[in-house]
Amino acid sequence: MRPRNLIAAIHPRLAVVLHDLAMVWLAWIATNWLRYSLETNPPSTTWFTAEIAVVVGAQGLVLWWTGLYKGLWRFASLPDLWNIVRASVLGALAIAVALFLYNRLDTVPRAVLVIYPVLLVLFLGAPRLAYRYWKDSRFDLSLRVPAKRVLVLGAGRAGEALVRELVHENRYRPVGLIDDNLALRGARVHGVPVLGEIERLPELAREVAAETLLIAMPSANNAQMRRVVELCEQTGIPFRTVPRLQDVVAGRMGFNELKEVAIEDLLGREPVQLDWTAIRTGLTGKRVLITGGGGSIGSELCRQIARLGIESLTILEQSEYNLYKIEQELHQEFPDLLLCAALGDCGDAAVCEHAFTRARPQVVFHAAAYKHVPLLQGQVREAFRNNVLGTQTVAQAADRHGVAVFVLISTDKAVNPTSVMGACKRAAEIFCQNFAAKSTTRFITVRFGNVLDSAGSVVPLFREQIRNGGPVTVTHPQITRYFMTIPEACQLILQAGVLGQGGEIFALDMGEPVKIDYLAEQMIRLTNKIPGKDIAIVYTGLRPGEKLFEELFHAQESYQHTSHAKIFLAKPRSMSWDLLNMQLRNAALAVHDYDEEALRRCLDSLMPEFNLHHDQAQAEIVPIARNHV
Repeated sequence: MRPRNLIAAIHPRLAVVLHDLAMVWLAWIATNWLRYSLETNPPSTTWFTAEIAVVVGAQGLVLWWTGLYKGLWRFASLPDLWNIVRASVLGALAIAVALFLYNRLDTVPRAVLVIYPVLLVLFLGAPRLAYRYWKDSRFDLSLRVPAKRVLVLGAGRAGEALVRELVHENRYRPVGLIDDNLALRGARVHGVPVLGEIERLPELAREVAAETLLIAMPSANNAQMRRVVELCEQTGIPFRTVPRLQDVVAGRMGFNELKEVAIEDLLGREPVQLDWTAIRTGLTGKRVLITGGGGSIGSELCRQIARLGIESLTILEQSEYNLYKIEQELHQEFPDLLLCAALGDCGDAAVCEHAFTRARPQVVFHAAAYKHVPLLQGQVREAFRNNVLGTQTVAQAADRHGVAVFVLISTDKAVNPTSVMGACKRAAEIFCQNFAAKSTTRFITVRFGNVLDSAGSVVPLFREQIRNGGPVTVTHPQITRYFMTIPEACQLILQAGVLGQGGEIFALDMGEPVKIDYLAEQMIRLTNKIPGKDIAIVYTGLRPGEKLFEELFHAQESYQHTSHAKIFLAKPRSMSWDLLNMQLRNAALAVHDYDEEALRRCLDSLMPEFNLHHDQAQAEIVPIARNHV
């Protein structure tokens, strides 16, 4: 290794320090030469003296104190030049004081102290600007196209892989990395320097004149990601991120694909660790049927199950467009998959019987349901017909055809329900729990909260409102909800499906509840707008059937842990089978006669905790309707 490279390897900035001290020595020698060259008999030049040592020492301390070595030659600019001027002037004053204490300035002409800082500015600034010009010219000639200067956040494996790709890109020019790992300070990754910790992002972004920020922290948790995004927003510079680790593992995105930071990145949690061996054992080689397979949850279940080497997949879906879309996607992604797309309502006994006869499923995931809470408050008949009687129809078909496992996908709104939607889902749970004792099929219920970006959920609504310039409507300042991503919910559904023995209710660990107010603010900020200034937030009051907060368990459902840390088991509440059947027969007649009052009475009798009329009175609260500033 050559001496120069050896010095750089010991400390990247040591070479710069030695250069600057050499320039101090040269400037002092040159200044004295210029001063004495005006005399008839100038004294001979002395290259090394105690006086010069005092000069170099005093000036070196000033250069360090003014922070000259925090900058990089590669990004030398006007602020760096001003810093050099400041350091040179202060250095001249420090030298004057030091030499006065050393020898009363007996050997130093006063003109030297005036000329010296001028030469030092030239000797320190010229090499820096020349180096930057050379690097920029060489880079521009090699690219022949303008490239954005990017600062990469994260110098781990993801950051290294990203920089490796970017150095060969024409669109981006990596100018530095930021990482909290102290061991990486001053290091270079593919020639790109690690500049400092993430907390210094606003300062470092200005220093290197970054035009884009790239977040390369795929394993960051939601708290870390929120902090990073806040710092990015402070810079006012556009930012992007690499995909989350779980998206890469699942094959949804490539590792080096850049995307805008989404609300999922801020509300997501630690990646779910699944027992894929147990899941594959339970599904590989099996015939699977999914009702509602074109919806948000159903379609993601289709994608994940299709990867597990199943024998066949049947999708029962009443939306023609949704069925067409997921069928086309699966044919393209999994050309060898034996796929049957059946159009129809799973609550139609003839449709259901035909689908089961053709598919002969061994595993059924029942995802078909109406789920929009305020809308269903005035649609009791349709909510009951689809969510309760539809579940009964599919469950009875599964029993007749000898299905091994039936998984009902439920919701946290079924706990202490105050809405028609929640009450109907709770009624479906009750039927499956009690039917499990009468059937050889293992009936399993999986209960979870809101799913980010699912159809009809709050995230697409907020996104559309923001796109239209606002306002963003939040029902109540204190309203909270549990959230998880669609892939995470589906993975935990699959895990719960292989854990259950029949009759259980599994509740998914939803983490901490999130204030909808906070969700709205973050979504606005992610579009580079300011909440309350660029986009207003308006509180409109709770809607019919809506609660301030959701629950995952009823007080009588004493829950316990399972072998999976993210899945809890709730104790089912038994009910008289004869009474349940009688209520459902009466409900079927009420559906036929469109008697919604009878259906309300049926829900009240099935769930004493459900009081629809009290809920409707609560929903008539005067809207708050004030702007959030």
